[in-house]
This record gives sequence, structure tokens and C-alpha cells, in this order.
Amino acid sequence: MVIDILKECGALLEGHFLLSSGRHSDKYIQCAKLLQYPDKAEKVLSVVAKKIEDLDFDVVVGPAMGGVIVSYELGRQLGRKAVFTERENGVMTLRRGFEIEKGQRVLISEDVITTGKSSLETAKVIRKLGGEVTGIACIADRGTCTMEYPVYSAVKLLIESWDAENCPLCKQGIPYVKPGSRGLK
Repeated sequence: MVIDILKECGALLEGHFLLSSGRHSDKYIQCAKLLQYPDKAEKVLSVVAKKIEDLDFDVVVGPAMGGVIVSYELGRQLGRKAVFTERENGVMTLRRGFEIEKGQRVLISEDVITTGKSSLETAKVIRKLGGEVTGIACIADRGTCTMEYPVYSAVKLLIESWDAENCPLCKQGIPYVKPGSRGLK
């Protein structure tokens, strides 16, 4: 069901993509294409909500951009507070008057986990504020990283990626596009 909905929304893209990690891939998951349809997002995220309905957590925190709507929808479905972190001067932070109380149990939410960079940056913020990370929820787990927290995804997709030097698409002269929201250094 999840793959069908992602395809129906045009969220599974094929081509040559520069990922936020700097790696290249021939496939990309553009969850914004899914999240523009609240009814479809609700269905996909209900798969995740079902997996975590018995998980003990107080608040959902999604890193901007991809985790904002995901945190809201999971919070809505599970009756929990939902907030987000964002980068300020390149550093992930909790702003806008949002708070994590000492000892609060926090679920991190994402659209797609590839390297886990945004989730781990968010976890660092949560721990610094005295919160405890209970896991990471996402629409799609690309399965390319080992996380120190349990990951609860609507779908796990094994999508190959390459360093720029070893990218077969670059070697063929195919130009890439950078569809993600995070800039590269």
C-alpha cells in the first residue's frame, strides 16, 4: 500500500540525484509530493503510528524541513505534542518557544532517513535539553545507515548510492539534480 501511494503521488523519482549527504543516486524519494495530500499522508503515516502506538513517548520532534509535517501528523494521530527543530546559522536548534523538559521521552520524526544526519543532530539537541530519545519514525528508511535508536518506518527501501567519484551516471555524462532542502558544504 505505501509504495503504491508514493508512486501515485509521484514521490518515487528516477534519474540522477545529488543527495544531501553528497552521494549520488538514481532514485529519490520526494516525500513533499506525498505530504501535499493530507489524506494520503494520513494513510501512510498510520502505518508508522500503528508500529509505535504502544511506544512510551511524550512529544514528537521533527527536524525541518522534512520532519515538520510528519511530526504534526504523527502527533495528531497519537494525541501527542508535535514540535520541530531547525538549523540556525547551520546548527540544529529548538526555537520558537518550543521546549523539551528534562526527562521527557521524545520520538524523532523524519520524512526519509538516508544517512541519519538530521535525526542525529536533533537527538543531540534533545539530549542537551535533558530529553530522552525513544526512537525515530519516518515515512521511508533508505537503509543506508546504522542508527543508535530504533527506527519505525512506513516502508524500507534499499536504494543504491555512490560517491561522486564512483557514480556510473556521472561517468555517462548525465547531469544530476539536487532536490533536497539541505545545502552542501
